[in-house]
Amino acid sequence: MRTTFSKDDIAELKKNPCVFDCTEKSVYYTHEFKQRALQLQIEGVRTKEIWKRAGFDVHKWKDEYFRCTLRDWRKVVERYGVEGLTNPGGTPHDRGTDRTSKDVIKRLELQVKYLEAENDFLAKLRAKRAESNSGRAKSTIFSER
Repeated sequence: MRTTFSKDDIAELKKNPCVFDCTEKSVYYTHEFKQRALQLQIEGVRTKEIWKRAGFDVHKWKDEYFRCTLRDWRKVVERYGVEGLTNPGGTPHDRGTDRTSKDVIKRLELQVKYLEAENDFLAKLRAKRAESNSGRAKSTIFSER
């Protein structure tokens, strides 16, 4: 059985910078998120963890959703290349050359939100690493030329 989303779920999903649009039965992800998700999977990140890192409540979907979605995206990339993720075979809102200026603006706004969220995540990660490294003895040896 397919997951259906309530109006509250849809409103929440649309706030996520990785979501281009959402309906009761479908979530349309941004091209950037699809590419990043596939890259993370190649790096060995578990499929459910990819959605968690992107800020999604993974309990809204069945466990196999994540694996199957990435499998479908991988098939599109194998057949059409990375640009295949923006072609009509991908999501109807992500069609590439057939965009209106309103769609372009929305895409760019979402891309900015996604990049800001990614930068925030990386800043927190750097701070956490710096905090964990602060207890270690620092090397004071400098190489001279």
